[in-house]
Amino acid sequence: MNLQQLRYVRETVRQGLNLTEAANALYTSQPGVSKQIREFEDELGVTIFERRGKRFVGLTEPGKRILEIVERVLQDVENLRRVGTEYASEDAGRLTIATTHTQARYALPPVVAEFRKRYPKVQLHLQQGNPRSVAQMVIRGEADLGIATEALDQFPELVTLPGYQWRHCVVVPAGHPLLGLPQPALSDLAPYPIVTYSPEFTGRSHVDAAFAARGLSIDVVLTAIDSDVIKTYVELGMGVGIIAAMAFDAERDRNLRMIDGTHLFRVNTTRLALRRGAFLRGFTFEFIERFAPHLRRKAVEQALAGDASAGADEGAYQI
Repeated sequence: MNLQQLRYVRETVRQGLNLTEAANALYTSQPGVSKQIREFEDELGVTIFERRGKRFVGLTEPGKRILEIVERVLQDVENLRRVGTEYASEDAGRLTIATTHTQARYALPPVVAEFRKRYPKVQLHLQQGNPRSVAQMVIRGEADLGIATEALDQFPELVTLPGYQWRHCVVVPAGHPLLGLPQPALSDLAPYPIVTYSPEFTGRSHVDAAFAARGLSIDVVLTAIDSDVIKTYVELGMGVGIIAAMAFDAERDRNLRMIDGTHLFRVNTTRLALRRGAFLRGFTFEFIERFAPHLRRKAVEQALAGDASAGADEGAYQI
């Protein structure tokens, strides 16, 4: 039994039981992966994968248990490396953050700038994706930290903590009829074409739920993951925009006007996600605290240790 065999088993599962893809990801040959897995099964005396001819089609019951242990062992090996690196070079290394476009564009820049001043030797990498891909990057160990509003708390492999709370706003061109109303209601917005986020991004579910709760149907004529794209098409007169309030800048968006959406839509909570059992470098704790000041190192360590109260929503601050 060796670590290489464990990696082959894990990568085969990650690649949807496709041995060729697993071999490509591991920079080796497909026959080599197949041979190592077979030898591992022979040593354990059980079959890990169900087979149909030469193809893997599923995990056996013992295979499911073995995969859980394989994941833990490989995570502990990575933790050992991180412990060594932490004490050998506390202020140098690599920090990879998986996040959505909105967080990378509007919430993270000041945090990244301050972090870089404090840790100039740390290589900082931002990986962007939708919330579910953000979660998967953290689960697979491709990212140290995940930041998103949706989906992160749906994965038991992750510890999630509240970062901050935010609200939506409505954006319209200057002179739009909605600007003449003292406090537009959802029924006032519904007759207009709507330009907003794609369904899986930036609190879109709260937008849909708000209209549905009042029995209002809306005509969403364009969706995007990028707030700037939404604002561009609102400026062109395509419709009324619904975006994160943090994405509106009165100086930059001079041709648009913002209508406060506090009374229209539910508050959103952006969360941070960490892989259960992961060892965090000291600078990772500091990045987290710079992003969410209430999440001090002790609170994060308590959450990773299984203290559910450390991640209570009331800890999130509002912007």
